[in-house]
Amino acid sequence: MKLVIAPDSFKESLSAEDVASAIARGWQTVYPDADIRLCPMADGGEGTVDAVLAASGGERRELTVRGPLGQPVQAHWGWLEDGQAVIEMAAASGLHWVEPAQRDARITTSYGTGELILAALDAGARRIILGIGGSATNDGGAGVLQALGVRLLDAAGEPLAPGGAALIDLQRIELDGLDPRLAAVEVLVAADVDNPLCGPRGASHVFGPQKGANPAQVEQLDRALEHYADVMAAALGEDVRNVPGVGAAGGLGFAACAVLGAGFRPGIELVAELSGLAAAMQGADLAITGEGRLDGQSLHGKTPVGVARVAQAAGVPVIALAGSLGEGYQRLYEAGIDAAFSLTPGPISLEQACRDAAAELSARATDLARFWQLADKKARR
Repeated sequence: MKLVIAPDSFKESLSAEDVASAIARGWQTVYPDADIRLCPMADGGEGTVDAVLAASGGERRELTVRGPLGQPVQAHWGWLEDGQAVIEMAAASGLHWVEPAQRDARITTSYGTGELILAALDAGARRIILGIGGSATNDGGAGVLQALGVRLLDAAGEPLAPGGAALIDLQRIELDGLDPRLAAVEVLVAADVDNPLCGPRGASHVFGPQKGANPAQVEQLDRALEHYADVMAAALGEDVRNVPGVGAAGGLGFAACAVLGAGFRPGIELVAELSGLAAAMQGADLAITGEGRLDGQSLHGKTPVGVARVAQAAGVPVIALAGSLGEGYQRLYEAGIDAAFSLTPGPISLEQACRDAAAELSARATDLARFWQLADKKARR
């Protein structure tokens, strides 16, 4: 039989590649000769670079950049032989770089992500794929623009301080310093949300609290982004604050759209395309996908549903494995997932679930393989 294994990572536990390998081990205890294709996936957030490189054989590159609080951090990005660069914002400006007690969405900066884009330009990239999940920032992509040569100035003509709160003092945007190499580069943003920049569904209100913003700070940041959008519209002669997706990653989508001319695509679609998932599905008997948690929200751009779409097009049934199944997970059955199972054998702590995830993935995969074998024997009678 032919099996395609295409999971996302299990956050704070296993990479997508490790998840795929654990499932394969379990399946092979029943089907040792199965043709198994490992296709680690991601949706634009953490793990995007590694998922693409695992499938494409590209090069993982390291660079010390400015972290969310201005501290040096060791980030990575991917280089593909065809001149494409794959960057995940989380590698440079991710929430994991900021200890919970230090999280302050008013001051965190996306500058380091801009430094990764510069590295891709230095390498001669003709296309940059920018995954923007998992950010620690709410600066509207201002840090990225500053790293790329844009000057954001206050009333005294001085550069703004880092962070989203400082944008309330923005008076002038000077775009003539923008790195000219960007004019010849296609930028694609991989995102799984469609939020605008401002308002009740905007970056500050929806994502600010998880980055450390209290209700008063959420309002402060939203006002600052509104002002930023006003000044940007005056500078460009175009207002993009309500384009779906520009509120992603604390508004980095806004800067990418307004200044870099970026297009937007669901992250899982881009990763599936770069990983050759559709080709791997041809002739498969079954696909297994999964992520740390499946619930009704997984319908909105998450990896398992994206994998299911590709599998459906090839006529391949899909089973999902998850660390936990939350409210509304049954809605996934309408989106192409044929069955979903939780890993946990019983009531356990989150720490234990993370620690034992690989073993439980293998165990559930073995259970599934035994059931598949039973159904196959029944069908052959």
